[in-house]
Amino acid sequence: KYALTVIQKLPDFLFSGDLGNIKQPIIRDPSYLCEADYVITESTYGDREHREGEGEYTEDLAKILDSTFAKGGNVIIPAFAVGRTQELLYFLREIKQKGLVTSAPNFPVYVDSPLAKAATTIFAGDLTGYIDEEAMELVEDGIRMLTFDDLHLTESSEESKALNADKMPKVIISASGMCDAGRIRHHLKHNLWRPESTVVFVGYQSEGSLGRRLLDGVPEVKLFGETIAVKAQIVNFPGLSSHAGLSGLLNWIQAFSPKPSQ
Repeated sequence: KYALTVIQKLPDFLFSGDLGNIKQPIIRDPSYLCEADYVITESTYGDREHREGEGEYTEDLAKILDSTFAKGGNVIIPAFAVGRTQELLYFLREIKQKGLVTSAPNFPVYVDSPLAKAATTIFAGDLTGYIDEEAMELVEDGIRMLTFDDLHLTESSEESKALNADKMPKVIISASGMCDAGRIRHHLKHNLWRPESTVVFVGYQSEGSLGRRLLDGVPEVKLFGETIAVKAQIVNFPGLSSHAGLSGLLNWIQAFSPKPSQ
């Protein structure tokens, strides 16, 4: 009269996606999961550690800005529009607040990306529950985390083109982060050939991307049909990556209890 139903528990499979780095500005540290039967995790930085110390970022970046502006060059930073750009603004605000750049203390900063502009304005809203304690203290003290004097958020293509006609030394943050598309390619075209300028990479550059080729030291690149000599200083800032490093990956895996079957 009554059918007997046998319910068998299926195994839990978990794929990590990109695991976040710890001690990053603005956002909270990642939380840990505790239970899964099978776990697949990313390993972007599985063979190396990140440098620690937020103070080191601001000081090292300030030195790059100082030396570049002293030569009359621009600092070009390819950066992903959401997340990375906002972290950079956080550091640049600190640099200006502490007066770490002496050659051009009032240097202008341009965020040349409509998407980055839209993402940055979100941080002006209610961030309760999203940002870390240090960032929340700034908000409660009335300090605007991502804004400062001489910060400009450009949107139109005309504004973007005008940046390369302006000879004043400046910071230009633009997407895409790996230089394979977007407005950053125009800024590279106008600055890679200038030995007084600096290109600062602040994120992972995958094999085959223009960003990786520049980090590998190619003598020239082709942009918009033109061959551009690479004379600018190329700097890698891997510590700013939002991916977890070796220890972060291991700590995340070791938090499971009981251990996954595989």
